[in-house]
Amino acid sequence: MSVNKVILIGNVGKDPEVRYLDSGVAVASLTLATSDRAYTLANGTQVPERTEWHNLVLWRGLAETAEKYVHKGDKLYVEGKIRTRSYDDQAGAKRYITEIFVDSMEMLTPRTGTSAAASGLSGQQVPAQPKPAPSVEDSPADDLPF
Repeated sequence: MSVNKVILIGNVGKDPEVRYLDSGVAVASLTLATSDRAYTLANGTQVPERTEWHNLVLWRGLAETAEKYVHKGDKLYVEGKIRTRSYDDQAGAKRYITEIFVDSMEMLTPRTGTSAAASGLSGQQVPAQPKPAPSVEDSPADDLPF
């Protein structure tokens, strides 16, 4: 058995680049920065902040959501898989790129004046009206789970 799962929380480095394939499928590419805080070791050695840049690839509905609602500087939570591919550059040298193929995404940057659907999760529908919580009078005491 093997597992290929990545969970990242970070900030978007630039607005997503979205393209549509001939079949109409949307594909978005964007970068996400994650940072480890600076700290000082017990012996006084200063370790500076370290930022890693991740290349994200989103497909279909996630790509369309990113196109509409994700912008540079936004904080995202993503889950996905690591994939590495290679290509030949203009000089003929073989180049490798590591990407995160995103399976689910949650936008963590608060939005004001936008719909609940803008907080986007992977294809989940947001109910139009929240259900009211049942009152104490509506539920009999015999139904308590404890």
